[in-house]
Amino acid sequence: MHKLMMIDDDREVLLLNQKYFENEGYKISVHDNAADALRMIPKEKPDCILLDVMMPGLDGFSALPEIRKLTDCPVIFLTGKDTEEDRVKGLLSGADDYIVKPYSLKELSARILVQLRRRIPLPSTDQRSFPPLTINLMQRKVYYNETEEINLSNREYELLLLLTEKPDHIVTFEDIGNAIWNVYQESDRRSIMVMMSRLRKKLELYKGLEDCIETAYGKGYSFIP
Repeated sequence: MHKLMMIDDDREVLLLNQKYFENEGYKISVHDNAADALRMIPKEKPDCILLDVMMPGLDGFSALPEIRKLTDCPVIFLTGKDTEEDRVKGLLSGADDYIVKPYSLKELSARILVQLRRRIPLPSTDQRSFPPLTINLMQRKVYYNETEEINLSNREYELLLLLTEKPDHIVTFEDIGNAIWNVYQESDRRSIMVMMSRLRKKLELYKGLEDCIETAYGKGYSFIP
């Protein structure tokens, strides 16, 4: 049974979500503030966290870095802020997904399932090797020269994984949006460009990886081994 942790200062929303997802077969823990939730993460060991952005005291943006110190489980932001700038900020802060209130519980459930499926471990022999880059699919880690770990966020790892599925082929903005958010809108293009820029900057620090991601202007990106 998967465990969901819900963090929201709106008790009505918490109760509604709790009832729905318990009926879906999840084990639920609810917290009306981020400080209490942080104290309970080591004990509850959630498989996915639903985190409200706008909360008194410690808000979602401030809480996320502290959550990442305790767990690498998927975190989905729930927020009433729906501008492109807000979405970019949310995704670049390290969240795995971002959904705007009011939202469909059915859609939220689908987004949770997408995140959980990505966490299913693969056989230990499964890896992708593009020397000097190696991706360990079981560990969900990326290595330089097989030994030095390249520290990527969950989102950056997913982007690199998607690009390396088809080396030397263009992965379109639409492909990326559908893979990450399960849906693509033209407004997502800037978010994708910013996230890709961050991934590139990390890879460019390593000799031999400076030009491994190529831009197909107006279309998307390709991984060049």
